[in-house]
Amino acid sequence: MVSSTALSAKFTVDGEKSATPTLYVSEPDISIEGVVVKSLEDVREPSLDPRVHLSDESRPDEKELDEGFGHRLTRMLSRKDGGRSSRSEEEGKKDEPIYIEFAPGDHRNPINFPLRKKWAITSVACFATLLASSTSSTYNMGFESMTRDLGCTDFQATIGLSVYALGFGVVPLVTASFSEEFGRQPLYLGSGVGFLLMFMMIALAKNIQTVLIARLIQGAFGSTGATMVGGTIADIWAPKERGLPMSIFGLMAVGGTGFGPVIAGWIEVNHKLGWKWIQWIQMMICAVYLVILPFVMKETRSSILLTRIAKKLRKETGDHRYRARVEDERAKLSTLIWISCTRPVHLMLTEPVVSSFSLWIGFAWGVTYCMIESISGVFRHLHNFDIGWIGTIFMTMVIGSIFGFISNFYQEILYQRHFPHRGPEARLYLACFAAILLPIGMFIYAWSSFSSVHWIALAIGITLFIWGVFIIYLAVFTYLADCYGPFASSALAGQSLARNLMATAFPLFTTQMYRALDYKWANTLFGCIAALMIPIPYVLFFYGPAIRLRSKFSRAVMEAER
Repeated sequence: MVSSTALSAKFTVDGEKSATPTLYVSEPDISIEGVVVKSLEDVREPSLDPRVHLSDESRPDEKELDEGFGHRLTRMLSRKDGGRSSRSEEEGKKDEPIYIEFAPGDHRNPINFPLRKKWAITSVACFATLLASSTSSTYNMGFESMTRDLGCTDFQATIGLSVYALGFGVVPLVTASFSEEFGRQPLYLGSGVGFLLMFMMIALAKNIQTVLIARLIQGAFGSTGATMVGGTIADIWAPKERGLPMSIFGLMAVGGTGFGPVIAGWIEVNHKLGWKWIQWIQMMICAVYLVILPFVMKETRSSILLTRIAKKLRKETGDHRYRARVEDERAKLSTLIWISCTRPVHLMLTEPVVSSFSLWIGFAWGVTYCMIESISGVFRHLHNFDIGWIGTIFMTMVIGSIFGFISNFYQEILYQRHFPHRGPEARLYLACFAAILLPIGMFIYAWSSFSSVHWIALAIGITLFIWGVFIIYLAVFTYLADCYGPFASSALAGQSLARNLMATAFPLFTTQMYRALDYKWANTLFGCIAALMIPIPYVLFFYGPAIRLRSKFSRAVMEAER
């Protein structure tokens, strides 16, 4: 425990030692073990949005500071400004805020969690990713029995694949504000329950319209398993330790897309099971996740934890000067919602690093969804595979992801070796390789689309393509997490929006495109576009630091780390 006497000997309101301090931290004894206090000039809070300029006038008063979410929402809707009165200069000095930060080594700081706790949180978060990614593609395996039972067309069923991706991409723009207000842990719990209920809604559906609505909502809940997990890993792992956790996350995200159909294909073959049991079995697995979640998942957003500590200090001491710096930004609910909803889009449109990677991974993800949609037709029409064996072909996506996971160990060696002089750009060595691998895999897949060519050639093309997608996916998450630090979730939500909008659009024209151009020329077109994007990682590799210095967000993170 650190008493106020000890603190007053070390800190004044300007954050410096002084023989004749003008204002001390606090008079009563307070329990703030491991917490340091700083003035506005000294506090370093990189999670504050650079677009928001906070002044003494906009700083929340003590009533607004501890106001509940419901009252803040009511006040925002009624457009009340809080009725602040002007304060004298003397009162202003008295009310000068005292900001708290985690001291180095504080065990409450998520970055200092014990290693076992970090891996437990990472494992459960990645389990959420596996559920979300596998659910996107397992649905596709039940088309035959679904169209028969619900009397719908293949195109109507395909819309379910697209709307899942739509919910996956759009909703994080809104849920980001809830993670800012309530933290990551409640979002995991709430989205997990909603995700499970949507399996039930789909399985009990009597028409395709109900299925499509449930898929859209399920994609919205499942988005937590993508954007939030990357942010969680960035919360608890330092950049130099982040490689392996991020690669496991990538394996679940990309490999899970192929793993689900392997099982679902054989469920669909059994006429006693079909598409409904694909949903019921996934719901049972999701229930296991929900049982584990409350015991393992802890809050990992440091700004939320600091806010809780500040509230506790205010309650125990009666001194309303104590606050986390982020509370000044979050005091106005309208500001919080505006920041959370616009920051991902702002980053995607104005940050060259985010926009270029969003374009690249968006295209690769869209083609992946086209591949999910086209594999059934290619192997059924060219090689007479039934749905069980078609599902097994999706193992190529798992194998490609495993290749990416293994190759990432070499990427980590390169990162550790070159990070001191290259910085975050040391994450991009294998991304440069993937830029070439992506079109090669697509060209092999395109020009093996003949019944006279053994099906193994198609499988090799898929494997190489997914290997490239995995490397790109992982590079996007690790590189953006390193570049944007506390803004990582927003940057990842921005690229997720672009990625999933592509995944929404591409399957809707897959069947028509393959019918008009046939398999070889349609996939050749994809390969040519992928070839045009080869320069993206090379430009960022060589010119990334100069590009990031021109950015408000990444520059704020760079300055905070100095």
